[in-house]
Amino acid sequence: MSEFFQNYSALIVFLHVISAVIWVGGMIAIRFAIHYSIQEIQEPKLRLERTLENLKRFFYMVIPTILTLLITAIIMILALGFEKSSLYSIAMTKEIIWTIMAIVFITIYLRRNKAQKYFKIGDFEACKKTLLPIAKYYIPLNIILGLTAIYLGVVLRGL
Repeated sequence: MSEFFQNYSALIVFLHVISAVIWVGGMIAIRFAIHYSIQEIQEPKLRLERTLENLKRFFYMVIPTILTLLITAIIMILALGFEKSSLYSIAMTKEIIWTIMAIVFITIYLRRNKAQKYFKIGDFEACKKTLLPIAKYYIPLNIILGLTAIYLGVVLRGL
């Protein structure tokens, strides 16, 4: 694993960093740009429809980056020998954060799918109530966690 990492370290680190940027940056764009833009839509049904569609497209974009992030993290932890290093606790803290983020992401994914079912049957109030915690709690939580994990990654690379 160490030799593999040495041969492809720039590519592995790049894929790891760009995956984090896409995931966290995508959430920031959704929460602080797209969310407020959608709130300007006057017709509630159209507002819900656009929210559901934006989340679906976000999922298509971010699921591969989450998998790439996981794979590259495992490669780096093994190849760089963090398990035998004083940096291991930082690396593990970072990976715990990404794991929590993945669990929150799965929660968002499931809530979005449930909201889509409500939307299809015309229960727009239930759809709205199902989506509300995503914008209010889950995405902001994941943004904070993601920025923290990125910072820890910078700390690890700088040491």
